[in-house]
Amino acid sequence: MPERPDYAALTRGQIAVLDRLKAGEVGLPLVQRIVRLAQEVLGAEGAGFVEYAADHGRVVAATGACVQAIGRRVSGNPAPLHELNEIFAKQVAGGDIHRVLGARSEGGSIHVYLPDKADSSYEEVLELLAGYLGHIYAMQRRDPDQARRQENRDLWLAVTSHELRTPVTVIKGYADTLANHWESLGEQGRQEAVRVIGARSGELARLVDRLLSATSDDGEVGGGTPGPFELPETLRNAVEELPEDLRRRIVLGNLPAELPKAYGERESIATILTELATNAEKNSPADSPIELCAAADGETLRFRVSDRGIGIRPEHVERAFERYWQAEAGDRRRHPGAGLGLYLVRRLVERQQGWVSLRPRDGGGTTAEVRLPRA
Repeated sequence: MPERPDYAALTRGQIAVLDRLKAGEVGLPLVQRIVRLAQEVLGAEGAGFVEYAADHGRVVAATGACVQAIGRRVSGNPAPLHELNEIFAKQVAGGDIHRVLGARSEGGSIHVYLPDKADSSYEEVLELLAGYLGHIYAMQRRDPDQARRQENRDLWLAVTSHELRTPVTVIKGYADTLANHWESLGEQGRQEAVRVIGARSGELARLVDRLLSATSDDGEVGGGTPGPFELPETLRNAVEELPEDLRRRIVLGNLPAELPKAYGERESIATILTELATNAEKNSPADSPIELCAAADGETLRFRVSDRGIGIRPEHVERAFERYWQAEAGDRRRHPGAGLGLYLVRRLVERQQGWVSLRPRDGGGTTAEVRLPRA
């Protein structure tokens, strides 16, 4: 059984909802999708959405387990959430209001009928999904630039929450192991636990720095102000920011100092390199080299990250950049994840009028190439 709340399902669901919002979908099918997502993520026994009209005090629309509430009278403007929870509880056979959790959104409220045990994380997830329902009702009144900024922030939040959760989980796991099994671990085991906690803490700090540096004062997500920058120097600095185990595998190839300047968001290079090197690490033998080089032609500068791993099939070179796409499934995958890293790379590079590609490497392995405009 998945851990509840199921954050992996939440991340996937958020991106799917944002795709539909971006396409302009604001109808009942999207509302129903969000309700189903709430039920799946929280492991709820029932879920529904209620829309009520404050001017005549009745439920005017509902979905999921709340359908039978249509036409019910509510009081207040807005209707008290506990009253709506009670209405929802009555739609569940033998329903207990103490097991109902609700969250208000613009236009109505979303409700779930939970298992016996639920903590504050359930409420936080429901509030998040209620916010998406609010977007649907506000979409017609929102100017296009504001909608774009909101979608951009929501997407970045989804990607970053996925990235942050892994090191946090590992740190907590090893800390709990130290606390509960200090004596039985022995000196070697304790040192290894401390080493992993230190490495993951550094990774977590770098992720937070990336998030803060990518968000402007007004909340717009970006990578800094575009401008000319020295690509070889920037790449060397980005290598120094990699986790120690990954940094040891990087082999610096040709990074000529005399290259012309690139034009783009200098701050984004660390994120791009981290994702490409991490992808190479996941798909190549332990301790095998990951090569980094840079060059220029008449219009662009490029850098390449190459490995000697399992390679990539030609038919997968484009699919690899899709959200959530992963070449292997099930137990064959040594490094499970949400499949967002390469999607994030393409998004960052194309925002700078550049492009990124993958291709099989001669002799085995994969080469990722990023091209940016010359300054």
